[in-house]
Amino acid sequence: MGKTTGFMEFERQEESYEAPAVRLKNWKEFVHQLPDDKAKLQSGRCMDCGIPFCNNGCPVNNVIPDFNDLVWRGQWREALDVLHSTNNFPEFTGRICPAPCETACTLGINAAPVGIKSIEHAIIDKGWEMGWVQPQPAAHRTGKRVAVVGSGPAGLAAAQQLARAGHDVTVFEKNDRIGGLLRYGIPDFKLEKSHVERRVEQMRAEGVRFETGVLVGDMPSEGPGATVTNLAAQHRSAEQLLGEFDAVLLTGGAEHPRDLRVPGRELDGVHFAMEFLPQQNRVNAGDKIKGQILATGKHVVVIGGGDTGSDCVGTSNRHGAASVTQFELLAQPPEQENKPLVWPYWPIKLRTSSSHEEGCARDWSVATKSFVPGTGKDKGKVKQVQACRVAWKDGRMQEVPGSEFTLQADLVLLAMGFVHPVASVLEAFGVQRDARGNAGATTEDAGGYATNVPKVFAAGDMRRGQSLVVWAIREGRQAAREVDRFLMGSTELPR
Repeated sequence: MGKTTGFMEFERQEESYEAPAVRLKNWKEFVHQLPDDKAKLQSGRCMDCGIPFCNNGCPVNNVIPDFNDLVWRGQWREALDVLHSTNNFPEFTGRICPAPCETACTLGINAAPVGIKSIEHAIIDKGWEMGWVQPQPAAHRTGKRVAVVGSGPAGLAAAQQLARAGHDVTVFEKNDRIGGLLRYGIPDFKLEKSHVERRVEQMRAEGVRFETGVLVGDMPSEGPGATVTNLAAQHRSAEQLLGEFDAVLLTGGAEHPRDLRVPGRELDGVHFAMEFLPQQNRVNAGDKIKGQILATGKHVVVIGGGDTGSDCVGTSNRHGAASVTQFELLAQPPEQENKPLVWPYWPIKLRTSSSHEEGCARDWSVATKSFVPGTGKDKGKVKQVQACRVAWKDGRMQEVPGSEFTLQADLVLLAMGFVHPVASVLEAFGVQRDARGNAGATTEDAGGYATNVPKVFAAGDMRRGQSLVVWAIREGRQAAREVDRFLMGSTELPR
C-alpha cells in the first residue's frame, strides 16, 4: 500500500496548530489540515504489512490501507468513497477521535505510526470543498416509520442509514438544536458546529425529519440527572411513539454525571462539567444565557483528568481564568508506553491535550476531601478545595498520611465521567437495564440491539455507556442494520 519503501523514506507529517496566544482569543478550530502534498507523503508511509491491525483498532473498521493507497495515487474522490463506506461522519472522527487506529498501526511498533486521523481529516474536508458529498436519497420507499430518540452521533448515523434504506425516519431531540453532545458538550474550538449543520441538511435532503425541543419520557426533578441540559418545549410519551412508529431506536447519551459527595458539595461555584460546557456552546450559537457560569478572573479547579476535564480547561482559559488546575485521582501514567507489551491495544500513557498546552497545572494521585466556603460576602461560595495525596497498592487507594493541602478555588468543575443514561428515558419504555444502568441489549449480528420491549432498540452510549464518538457511529450503523432486518425480514445495510 502506498509506496513500498515509503515508511523508510518519509517522516510522519503532523497537522499544524495556531499558536496558543492566537487561538485563546476566539472559539474557532485551530488545527490546520495537511496540505495535499503532505497528506500524500503521510499516506505513502502505509506499509504493505500483510495484516492491517489498524482496521481492527478502528471501531468502525475503516478500510485504512485502501484509502491511504488512493491518496498516495492522488485518487481523492475514490478515497472519499472508501472512507464513507464505513463511516458516515469522518469530519467528526477526523477532528475529535483519539485515533485508536494509530496505536494499532504496525509501523508504530518501533517508529511513529502513520497519521491516519490527519489523512481522514484531509479526505473529508477535500470532499466537502469539491462538492463530492451529496445527498443519497433512497430510490424506493418502504412505508415503514422509525423513530430515533437522540440526535448524537449514534442517532444521526442510524437515521442516515435507515433513510437510505427507504424508511421514513424521524429524529427526536430534547434540546433546541440537533447534534447531541456534538452540539452541546464538545467545545467549538474542537468541532465547529457548521460540520454538524451541513450533515443535518444532507440528511434532510435524504428524507430524515428532525423534531427539536421534544422530550421523550420524563427528566428527573432532582439529583445529578436533573442537571442535564434539557431545552424541551414539548413532550412525547413512550406510548405515543410506540403507537405511531413501526420501530423505535433509543440513542441518547450517557448523560448522568458521576457526582462527588464530599462536604461543601452544595456551595455556589461547584458545578458539573456538563452544566458549564453546554452554556458556552449556546452562547457561541447566539443565545443569551442568564447567569452563565464563567471562569473569567477565577481560580478554577477541574476534578477529572479525561477529555471532558480537558475541555473544561480549554474553555476556562478562553474565558480568561486567573489559573486552572486539574486533579486526577489515578497515578501519573508513564510518558512512553511499553510498546512490545501493549501493542496493538490502546496504551495507558501520559497524554497532553492542546488545552493543557494553553495553560494548566496538572496534579495526579489527588483525592478531594471537601470544598471550603468563604466568609462575609463570600459566604456560601466555594473558596478553597481541601485535598490529599493518595497511593495505589494492589488496586486499592490509600490516603498518604500528612499529605493534606488546600488550593484556592472560585470555580470547581466536576469532570469525572458519566455513570449511565438518564434512567427515566428507559423507564418510560420499560426497557430493562444492565448492571451499570445502561439499556440491556446485545450486539449479535441477527437480533442485536433489540431490547426486551418489542420493536424498541438501543444503541450508542444508551446501550454501552460513556464512550467515543467513533463507537457511537459504529453502534448507530449496526443498530440500523438490525432495525432494517426487523422491519423487512432481511437487510442489505452494511454491518
